[in-house]
Amino acid sequence: MPSADLTRGRDLLAAGLADLGARALVIVANSGSDPDIAPFTRGAHLHDCFVLAQAGSAPRLGYISPMERGEAAEAGLDLLTPEALEVERLIQEGAEPARFWAEVLAKGLALAGLVPEPEADRLALAGHAPAGVIHAAAQDLGRRGWSFVSGNDLARRFRQEKTAEEIAEIRRAAAGTCAAFRRVADLLAHAVQRPNGDLDLEGDPLTVARLRREVARTLVEHGLEQPNGNIVAPGEEGAMPHSTGTPTRVLRSGVSLVVDLFPKGNLYADCTRTFCFGEPPPALAAAHAATLDALRYAHDAARPGVRGWALQEQTCAFLSARGYRTPISHPGTTEGYVHGLGHGVGFELHEFPSFRKHAGAEAVLRPGDVFTLEPGLYQVDEGWAVRLEDLVTLRADGLENLTPLPYELDPRAW
Repeated sequence: MPSADLTRGRDLLAAGLADLGARALVIVANSGSDPDIAPFTRGAHLHDCFVLAQAGSAPRLGYISPMERGEAAEAGLDLLTPEALEVERLIQEGAEPARFWAEVLAKGLALAGLVPEPEADRLALAGHAPAGVIHAAAQDLGRRGWSFVSGNDLARRFRQEKTAEEIAEIRRAAAGTCAAFRRVADLLAHAVQRPNGDLDLEGDPLTVARLRREVARTLVEHGLEQPNGNIVAPGEEGAMPHSTGTPTRVLRSGVSLVVDLFPKGNLYADCTRTFCFGEPPPALAAAHAATLDALRYAHDAARPGVRGWALQEQTCAFLSARGYRTPISHPGTTEGYVHGLGHGVGFELHEFPSFRKHAGAEAVLRPGDVFTLEPGLYQVDEGWAVRLEDLVTLRADGLENLTPLPYELDPRAW
């Protein structure tokens, strides 16, 4: 496991702490895979742990179990060991969780040279440890002279720009995702249409569940899991963008099928394609063409310094000109183009950069960002949907598509 890049985000961290009036970023987690702490732990298999990150100093990693000393060392950070944190004493005293964390963090802060000072005693707090426990621990530390401000946005901004190692891991997850899509396309291409329009594969009805099994098998073969599931949604189910699809539903000729896969290795990937076995209805074919044009337009427009919301505005204008409703032309619409253009991907499935209207600096695209571009069109009443989603990373000279798959509706064209 490579050691941590201690120069990563150093200037951003210093500026972020200054903006918050905080002396350090404190990230408390019950797992080394917590998205706020994972950029520091580099995928180390830890349970309860924390990071103290100060401007101008190397971050420190505190861990609780001596059995995890090997994993902690692999992170490549200065360590605050269980012995130095006096963990065993607290266990022997039977310290309840809030007191345990207050004592451990107080000790860790002192070892890092951080003691409360008048008018300079604020810490930025982040992480996804149990909220009630950490709230109570923060109250305890407040009585010792510390105050706290939310550091979650700072942690998200810190991990927005991906390192070369992180992009390589996302690329690995994306490759497995592409393999799963090709398996889906292959199954659909070998299906047979029954007289009633249902699809048959090897003598059995081709169902959503069958495709899901093949997706899962392929992803496991590539060392990926699906902590958030997936979407395999035919017809009107696909027209409700977060509908996952009914497992027992039999696929039919001439019906759209939205497949959205978002598996995870150490980091996430995310991609969507839409299929249709047989002749698509004219409205579906037209929507697919418009969506594909919008996606290509977004690819061309995404450059360093562009705001995510500007791309969303351009996509809305592009699709409005084609006669479709959008969130700008028809706020709250549930047909036409109904969602945002994209989102950051990495340690979480949805992270920075942001494509929201009122986002701040995190909305400005910059080299090293990894994000989706995913225009879509939906019509529940007519029973069809289209979404085309690419996962891309931004370089100084433009985009690299990490999911370079075909876009065709017809699986036989794959």
